[in-house]
Amino acid sequence: MTATPDQILEALRPVEDPELHRSIVDLGMVRSIEVEGGTAAILVALTIAGCPLRNEIQRRVSDAVTVLDGIDAVSLDFTVMTDDERAELRTRLHGDPAGSAGSQQGHGHAEGRSIPFAQPGSRTRVLLISSGKGGVGKSSVTTNLAVALAAAGHSVGVVDADIYGYSIPRMLGTDREPTVIDQMLIPPEKWGVRCISIGYFVPAGQAVVWRGPMLHKALEQFLTDVYWDEPDYLLVDMPPGTGDIAISLSQYLPRGEVFIVTTPQPAAQEVAKLSAAMAAKVNLEVRGVIENMSWFIGDDAKRYELFGAGGGAALADELGVPLLAQLPLIPALREGGDTGRPIAAVDPDSEAGRAFTALAERVAVELRPTRVYRSELQIV
Repeated sequence: MTATPDQILEALRPVEDPELHRSIVDLGMVRSIEVEGGTAAILVALTIAGCPLRNEIQRRVSDAVTVLDGIDAVSLDFTVMTDDERAELRTRLHGDPAGSAGSQQGHGHAEGRSIPFAQPGSRTRVLLISSGKGGVGKSSVTTNLAVALAAAGHSVGVVDADIYGYSIPRMLGTDREPTVIDQMLIPPEKWGVRCISIGYFVPAGQAVVWRGPMLHKALEQFLTDVYWDEPDYLLVDMPPGTGDIAISLSQYLPRGEVFIVTTPQPAAQEVAKLSAAMAAKVNLEVRGVIENMSWFIGDDAKRYELFGAGGGAALADELGVPLLAQLPLIPALREGGDTGRPIAAVDPDSEAGRAFTALAERVAVELRPTRVYRSELQIV
């Protein structure tokens, strides 16, 4: 017997929109199903015209339906949601941008929407990847740690908060801009990691010349107007130093966990301590130190400590936190950042790839918070 439209609808229920990660049936995207002979004619409403992942939706629908009895082919047509339908979808998934009861003053968008990661009921761990200075490989660490966490089965997002020196989109290799559904931004995804960055909104080669209020507003929108869908981890690539952005993020993300990236030499260690000092001032907990560029293995198989040794361990001891990883200096790690092919994704069995896998496991397991946040437990 040939599958009925109802059976086809049920077969489509597990099919997710690749951007929203929700069933296309539950989202109301499947508009009609007709069966004639061995062909299933299906009409799907895309969220926006020119949907960048239209071909992926077509592949997922075809794969789900052609395995059904009597279905030899799928004739898939597309329409587009109306403005009202997009507004309803945004409200259902992301809330009302005009605010709602329970929004917390001081932890929300200027129009009233609260920052979900600041709320006691949020299950997302916010990891603030910090350094006292530039040039220590903080963005490479952020990218590869995010990829390693995603490879371990976690849902992961990255906020590129280094507004003046944004680099995460290139390092991840994202090939498209965020999708806008009504007033909701859908971040692009690569290697299982979603990412938002000012780099998606600034013309190539143009410098970001902003004062504090503009930076503050941009970061706020990254946290409120972007549909993150409550990931397991939100990594924030912090700018070097202790300026406006770091202060704003400490206010927006009071439950953030600080991880300090340094290189082995004493000079870098001394500057990295400034990040820890700032974390203490704004009541953020430093959870660990990550030492980058720890050694280089030459063609002679000898290990060369080009930037000295012991800085990461000394800093960790001084702060009373663990030294979570020592990452080697290898050309493939740098090349992966330049080409959008992170070593944790393309060569996880390499020396550096294994180091990032181990780092992700320590963050996820060893440093799992012991305090349980439950929104239903409130003092009234």
